[in-house]
Amino acid sequence: MMTTGKKYPAFAVPLPRDAVQDDSGEAKRAYEFYFLQWGFHEVPPTPTPSDPFSKPPSDLPVSNPQTSTVLLTPLQEYKSRMTFATPYLILTFYTDLASSHGLVLLRGEITPTAASAENNSNSDFLLSQQDAQLLTMHLQRFYLWGGEEDGAQERYRLLETFHNTPEEFKWEDLLKHAEPI
Repeated sequence: MMTTGKKYPAFAVPLPRDAVQDDSGEAKRAYEFYFLQWGFHEVPPTPTPSDPFSKPPSDLPVSNPQTSTVLLTPLQEYKSRMTFATPYLILTFYTDLASSHGLVLLRGEITPTAASAENNSNSDFLLSQQDAQLLTMHLQRFYLWGGEEDGAQERYRLLETFHNTPEEFKWEDLLKHAEPI
């Protein structure tokens, strides 16, 4: 997943919203697009095992991969504020245990609203937990492929087209992958 993130460090994913009525009165599904950006940081040290007899499995890498962060920002926010845009969801992959235990820990942080920060409350966030989970699922669906599941190759092609031939990229094709599994 991180290899793909390094190769394709930015993308846009759709988040389904409640249906809205168009001019003809027909209800149509609405979508909000989120811009995602990968960031990579230094390699964490490999922890020393507390048990001198424990050895990592031989199929694990010798050193840890880089720690990485994914920022997910509403596309409208990003377009209007660019580098000053506030990410609504920050996902951090902690790779400290990758080489010793074969584990990468993921932490997701949803940005609180300005009102909740002033009142020291945890009640108001810029994104719901369900939306954060769906965005995380989209990240996995577009960056962790390789299986034979339906649409895996199409998602790879969308990611590749977004970077290599942006003039051929069609945002409408993303909508096929917007709904939860």
